[in-house]
Amino acid sequence: MKLELARRSLHLREPLITAYGSVSDRELLEVRLTGQDGHVGIGEAAPLEPYDGVSLDAVQAQVEACADVPLGDRAATLEACRAHCSLPQALAGIDLALWDLDGRRAGRPVTTLLSDEPAPEVTVNALIGVGLSDGAEQARAAVAAGFRTLKVKVGDPDDLERVALVRAAVGPNVALRVDANGAWSVPESVERLRRLAEHEIELCEEPVHGVAELRAVRQALDGGVRIAMDETADEPGALESGAADAVCLKIARCGGISGTLDAARAARAAGADGYLASTLDGPAGIAAALHVVAALHIERACGLATLALFADCADPFPVRDGAIPVPEGPGLGVG
Repeated sequence: MKLELARRSLHLREPLITAYGSVSDRELLEVRLTGQDGHVGIGEAAPLEPYDGVSLDAVQAQVEACADVPLGDRAATLEACRAHCSLPQALAGIDLALWDLDGRRAGRPVTTLLSDEPAPEVTVNALIGVGLSDGAEQARAAVAAGFRTLKVKVGDPDDLERVALVRAAVGPNVALRVDANGAWSVPESVERLRRLAEHEIELCEEPVHGVAELRAVRQALDGGVRIAMDETADEPGALESGAADAVCLKIARCGGISGTLDAARAARAAGADGYLASTLDGPAGIAAALHVVAALHIERACGLATLALFADCADPFPVRDGAIPVPEGPGLGVG
């Protein structure tokens, strides 16, 4: 198949500070597939090394190894690429390009290939980063812009005070979730979340790393705060474990649209709600996530309103009253 790759660098307006480190720049790999009929599908490989430990060089090498795979139907081509792509982030780049190619050939958006009755829009949350001084102001601005769910990054010494200030700033009618990125131990998680429960927390993403650890926290809290699995979802058997109330899925980490659909089904079968979030994806990654959420009719707010964080990337999917309309153009609807 004709495979073309290009690296793209994006710069955040302000560094995003999390428990796993600070991110100022984002490098992505654009994947372009051209069929013999001249149709082009565009995908995106988006590892985030501080978060998932996967380098873009490693991903690019695996995607390049797929250049000799014959371009047939989507499922067969993807299966052949699995022999070269042990990293899901590499497979995601191919998978997104294949779905985009199918949609462009059909003249239909990907969401209509996934569902007969997809949702027209996706509810999203706003992100409140680490930083005590302006968290409340960020929250007020987000609510004024129409967001009804806020996610606050925690895992630093000021997190209890920051969450209290955000709750006071937005009042009781806004859903508030926190994300620790595995920064705490089990005892710390239980102690912190019992205190945070006073502020009516919707859920906590990844208070600890590990299936056994998440299960221990969830059991200790006994419903006081819902627990969502994030990074731990990478562990074999984690999605099927039933260790969390919800699972935060990522397009890149799941291996693209196809893998995300499988992961969402596995989470649901284990009794957990699945929802999607960005790992600072580019437009193709966000578009893919929007199509999946709309096809699955996920109602929980998803963390996909991140393109506005970049200083040098036009946002083709702006948020309107706390939601993003699903792209209506052919394929992923990008470009």
